[in-house]
Amino acid sequence: MNAFKTEVELYADGACLGNPGPGGWGFLLRIQTPEGPKEKEGSAFEADTTNNRMELMAVIRGLEALARPCKVHLVSDSQYVVKGLTEWLPGWKRKGWRKADGQPVMNADLWQRLDELARHHDVRPKWVRGHNGHPENERVDRLASEAAKNG
Repeated sequence: MNAFKTEVELYADGACLGNPGPGGWGFLLRIQTPEGPKEKEGSAFEADTTNNRMELMAVIRGLEALARPCKVHLVSDSQYVVKGLTEWLPGWKRKGWRKADGQPVMNADLWQRLDELARHHDVRPKWVRGHNGHPENERVDRLASEAAKNG
């Protein structure tokens, strides 16, 4: 029997005004139910951050909003997030959170949080081009941008 009976879509995006600068993140969770789709969204402001940190926080907060283990179809316009999850993370962990050149992994604190959360789910990341008309990606971009601007 599949441990991940519930499938959800997680759309996540981060924004930063300056890099570093004030930032925001936003996520949208969608689950299909017999009554139709149910959605939950979230966003928040951070005063002094970077775009990559906000991209990671959007995914972290989206996964934290799940009440039980799920099959998560993660959609992000961040190659940093998608490649991190699909390509780089195993090597970073093997090398004690160091990159191939021996330097520490940037944002290791958030990558470690994300790695721990992802262990409880079946996360399947997919990259989409940002600002290209994808409705849900545009929606989470607005959430993140508004959070960054409005604090």
